[in-house]
Amino acid sequence: MLCNTESMTQESSGERAGESEPRVISIVGPTASGKTSLGIQLAQAFAKRGESAEIINADAYQMYRGLDIGTAKPSLEECEAVPHHLIDIVEPEEVMSVARFQELARQCIRELQSRGVRPILVGGSGLYARAAIDDISFPGTDPAVRQRLEERVKHEGAGKLFVELQERDPQAAEHMDPRNERRTIRALEVMEITGKPYSASLPHYRYVIDSVQIGLDLDRDELDKRIGLRTELMRSKGFIEEVQSMRSRLGETSARALGYEQVEAYLDGQISQDEAFDLIAQKTRRLARKQMGWFGRDPRIHWLNALSSNLIEQALVLVDEADRGAFDVIDAQAQTRVARHPLGSVVSA
Repeated sequence: MLCNTESMTQESSGERAGESEPRVISIVGPTASGKTSLGIQLAQAFAKRGESAEIINADAYQMYRGLDIGTAKPSLEECEAVPHHLIDIVEPEEVMSVARFQELARQCIRELQSRGVRPILVGGSGLYARAAIDDISFPGTDPAVRQRLEERVKHEGAGKLFVELQERDPQAAEHMDPRNERRTIRALEVMEITGKPYSASLPHYRYVIDSVQIGLDLDRDELDKRIGLRTELMRSKGFIEEVQSMRSRLGETSARALGYEQVEAYLDGQISQDEAFDLIAQKTRRLARKQMGWFGRDPRIHWLNALSSNLIEQALVLVDEADRGAFDVIDAQAQTRVARHPLGSVVSA
């Protein structure tokens, strides 16, 4: 699948966009909530008003070539309707990090704005979406330190390393899952490299590029139903064949895309096909809950009911108000607080 993805130079940017420029739009929310559709409809609505807008992908796995069905990548028709960027930009064997994405996304934002085009970020990968527009830095890595910590996990167990993190940086540990050994290792690695608490490098709710975030919310039962339908659609569209053709090329990062491991287990005769797709649906529902928790903590997101009959009109009103600076004070105050938005409760009609 080929969308409109220009060659990007990897330049970093910490500068704010010009005050006179229209706000970058970031559409967030759990998987299967309709983010791609809203992004396309918004771009088309801008076109009717004589404005130009294009979409920047903020999904961690849609950047990999060949991972199409499993990542719910936009169709060729959708990409032809509105130009998409940062899709199909790396091979599945390559590693795509958040830091690398940040460089590419900010370069893409600048390039679009230089042409008078409004960028619309679309994606359910929370850290990727925030990395593009927020005050987030990514300390480097040290292979020797990382290897030493990984060896400790093998011999001492991830739990012991997490206890160490709790003792050295309780603020960071409070917001981490002790079962996520990769993140524990990363936290300890950063602390050893920088000599500072890991929490010092955690994201702040502060835009470095003037933006407005629109979140899509919907009833959890409806979301679960959508996830079930999407999973069956993946099966009917040939997801098994996609995994067969890609499995020898999946790298360390791309192999984590949801669904590929389950289909590989089926192909290896470990589980039935029905069991594989039941697992995919189950894990997707679990992912959606995690996304709800992640996005629900950001007090700057403006939540809309994904099933609202006038969703586009509501979104346009929010963007116009943001362009006028209506949310600037609220966004500035958000740096010192965390929201607890109950996603799944549906916020507006």
